[in-house]
Amino acid sequence: MGLGASTRVRRALLGDLGPASALLGVLGVLGVLGVAGCAVGSTATIGPPSTFTPSSTSPIVSPVSTSAITAPSATDSPIPPVSAVARALGFVDVRTIVPDAVIDLRYATKDNFTGVRLYPADARCFVHSSLAPGLRAAAKKLRTQGYVLVFWDCYRPHSVQVKMWQVVPDPAWVAQPGDYSKSHESGRSVDVTLANAATTTLIDMGTGFDDFTAKATAFATDGLTATQVKHRAILREAMQSDGSLSVYSGEWWHFDGPGATDRLPIIDIPNY
Repeated sequence: MGLGASTRVRRALLGDLGPASALLGVLGVLGVLGVAGCAVGSTATIGPPSTFTPSSTSPIVSPVSTSAITAPSATDSPIPPVSAVARALGFVDVRTIVPDAVIDLRYATKDNFTGVRLYPADARCFVHSSLAPGLRAAAKKLRTQGYVLVFWDCYRPHSVQVKMWQVVPDPAWVAQPGDYSKSHESGRSVDVTLANAATTTLIDMGTGFDDFTAKATAFATDGLTATQVKHRAILREAMQSDGSLSVYSGEWWHFDGPGATDRLPIIDIPNY
């Protein structure tokens, strides 16, 4: 019996398929997985942010999660210091900037487009310190409206980007790793959403994380309710309130900080 698409993705990622079988697995899932989104980041080859429009033939997948899910609660546990290497790179734990941040790293679970855990279960949300003013301002603004920030992805090790590329080697959907790091790989981009501050229930934004449909674009209105559009605007306005962060128009959840497009030497330190 042949392997199903999701099985081939998992086995290709885990390295237990031979080259030929892995390639067949990749080809078999290209029509199932819309591997764009934050696997690509804001510098994708699918078009400049200001003109991004998914084609009618783009691969489509269902949202990874829905607004009915409750995110993990923020913790009052002491925040351990980052490693000396991380500190030298300018990385900080986002909870030192946003104490009430809810950390829900999807790539540390199987609840992501690959169906495979790509980060260790104890992965932390590292960001470059240059994002601090923008994130601090956003969190402050959102608190007054009864919301908290939920972080779906932060710094992403270069080796994880390589794994994504090995599964779907198509630059239209996954950023091809180069001899540099930028965006998530340099800790200068984040994927965020909103949760109710009292219950940590995720707010209805119209799609889940890594939903590769036209509805996932930042300024989409078709197929969305007025409330969903309003929620996205609340997130966008808060995140951009101090002028240092900007939304990627291809994904409502992705925001870039200063230097997100700069090509830096490869960064591949552990994110824990």
